[in-house]
Amino acid sequence: MLTSFTELLRANQERGTALGSFTCYTFETAVAVVQAAQQRQRGVILLISEKSFAAPQGIYLVAGLRAIAEQAPIPVCLQLDHVSDLAQIERACQMGVGSVMADGSRLTFEENMTFVSQAVALGKSYGVEIEAELGRVEGNEDIASAAAAGAFTDPKQAALFAERAQPACLAVSIGNVHGIYRHPPQLDWLRLRQLRQSTTLPLSLHGASGLPDEDLRQAIRLGIAKINVNTELRASYFDLLHQQLAAMSSGLRLLELQHLLIEAQYHVSQSKMQVYEQQA
Repeated sequence: MLTSFTELLRANQERGTALGSFTCYTFETAVAVVQAAQQRQRGVILLISEKSFAAPQGIYLVAGLRAIAEQAPIPVCLQLDHVSDLAQIERACQMGVGSVMADGSRLTFEENMTFVSQAVALGKSYGVEIEAELGRVEGNEDIASAAAAGAFTDPKQAALFAERAQPACLAVSIGNVHGIYRHPPQLDWLRLRQLRQSTTLPLSLHGASGLPDEDLRQAIRLGIAKINVNTELRASYFDLLHQQLAAMSSGLRLLELQHLLIEAQYHVSQSKMQVYEQQA
């Protein structure tokens, strides 16, 4: 069932758990994520990457994922990730997403605040909620390459940003990156504590793929309410193809291959959700 972004975040904040947000490039991934969430009786976010959305087939992906969300027996929100263009944000709102991550992290602090404020106002006219990013989470959402940490989120700026821009959620940079970590991750726990104290906004952790489970549990204990997963889902997809493609090619057993792809990503989603249910 389609559910609002804020409602899902609030439920996890009250439980002291984190909301899983899983990037879906294919319907197999979306089905796997929903099945895992259904098994655990938890709400979930189906995340769409900006490049998937901007592609010629993006309109069909959004429509298909929305249909999956509507039919799901558990609460689901459809979110467009990392968009830096207001026209694209409005297009996504018109197509029926429930949330957009308005990414102004490459802008100055003031410019980011203005951009997010505009996105929030635009989203309200469609009933769509906005996530923002303060600081800079480096790396590539769509291509798994090594990255080092970017500019960390300033707790004092976070308080002002939350007050003026008023997003529904704030993605923070505490040493996390998109893709693969160039060096062993060293998350700034003191900074996360300060961020949690500086604002009541739900905090989001991007670039969680590759972080040890204990780091994820610690992040949740210190106030992270939403965690994004992308790279590990894609890795399981390609690993399965590498293992099974030759065998499935005999007889062109596409349906069997689809079932195996769903199963592989179901296990990844399940394992992540289990960690995210760690209560503070």
